Amino acid sequence: MTAQMVLTIGHEALTLLLMVAMPLLGTIMAVGLLVSVFQAVTQIHEATLAFVPKLIAALVVFAIAGPWMLTTLVDYLRRTIESLPTALG
Repeated sequence: MTAQMVLTIGHEALTLLLMVAMPLLGTIMAVGLLVSVFQAVTQIHEATLAFVPKLIAALVVFAIAGPWMLTTLVDYLRRTIESLPTALG
C-alpha cells in the first residue's frame, strides 16, 4: 500500500463525511438561526426553545435523508473493503 493510496482513501473518506453530514448540519444550523432570531425578537430565552426545534429538525432530516446516508456509507465501505486485497497485494 503506497502513500498515494492511503491519501486517496483518506480524501474519499473526508469527502464522504462532508457529503453525508451536510444535510443534517445545514438544517440544524438554519433552524438554530431561526430560533435565535425568534428569541431575540420576543426576548424569550428558554433553553428548551432552542433545543427542541433542532431535535425535531434532525429527526425529520434523518427520516428523509437517512436511507440515502446509509446506502452511501455502505457503498463506500464495500468499495474500500473490496479494494483491500489489491491494495495490499
